[in-house]
Amino acid sequence: MVETIRWERDCVEILDQRVLPQVVTYIKCDHYKLVVECIKNLSIRGAPAIGIAASMAVALAASSIEADTAAELTSKLAPVFKDLLDSRPTAVNIRWAVERATKLLTDNQSLPVKDVKELLIKDSISVLKEDIEINKAIGRWGAEFIKTGSRILTHCNAGSLATGGYGTATAPMRTAKEQGKQISVIADETRPVLQGARLTAWELMQDNIDVTLITDNTAGAIMKRGEIDLCIVGTDRTVRNGDVANKIGTYSVAVLAKENNIPFYVAAPLSSIDFTLATGDSIPIEERAADEVTNVFGKCKIAPEGVKVRNIAFDVTPARYITAIITEKGAFRPEDLHHLADAGFDCEKIRIKKP
Repeated sequence: MVETIRWERDCVEILDQRVLPQVVTYIKCDHYKLVVECIKNLSIRGAPAIGIAASMAVALAASSIEADTAAELTSKLAPVFKDLLDSRPTAVNIRWAVERATKLLTDNQSLPVKDVKELLIKDSISVLKEDIEINKAIGRWGAEFIKTGSRILTHCNAGSLATGGYGTATAPMRTAKEQGKQISVIADETRPVLQGARLTAWELMQDNIDVTLITDNTAGAIMKRGEIDLCIVGTDRTVRNGDVANKIGTYSVAVLAKENNIPFYVAAPLSSIDFTLATGDSIPIEERAADEVTNVFGKCKIAPEGVKVRNIAFDVTPARYITAIITEKGAFRPEDLHHLADAGFDCEKIRIKKP
């Protein structure tokens, strides 16, 4: 697996996903604002990955702040938290990372500032390591739904590049392959930034997983032909009733899957589940710049000058289209998801045992 992000010599190094797969290069961030810019411009993307980046950005910012007490350090980090929370509104993992850092600061107010700064660095590295283990657990649960010969459709990129490693939606695929199951993957290209074409197809090929790239508007046709057995996608925010926000086009795939009686699974680490929101109607949906649609990577104009553009980055798939939500704690029906929070994450009674 190519490293998406790493802490290296008091800097955060971020794989520049804008230039993949042609170039593998890292952006060296020695100031937290550079990490924020990487999140904004999609150098790093994917809910778990930007959560890790946010955690490291807090540690990076703290390391350069002059403060006499932990309380003063916490106060001076407030603008950093705001910059991170404003960088991308739809994915909940940035808020999760900020809340985790805030709790660490609150719990260690009596320590010397130097020690608190070191704790923030160690914790951000732990977030990265934990994410990889979480993804592997998702892989183990999700692989139960995959049989040998399964043909799997995925949308956008929820692989290693969207996480600390191993991926969320791709984790069941990787695990199934490790179990000796013969599988194949169909990857939607994912307009307008082509994460499926540039990232998902590339990393699955690196893992020797059979992958075929299609245009987004081909998915329905091959479902109707009986060429897809199941769909697995990631999520940027899942809410209490099981509604899921993911890359634009996910809703269309889910509706098509329902029409064609194809199971539709969502791989969702618990860090991306927002139990404070009742339904997907409350999820803030990011809209991005017009030039992502009117130009191909800023190099080739494909639309008339001055045309009006809507570049909605995410859509919400209602829970009724989702077969199961796969977490590191197991797979659950969307309507049962709220019990995870209500029962203190005691999930044995509601976990789906078998497909």
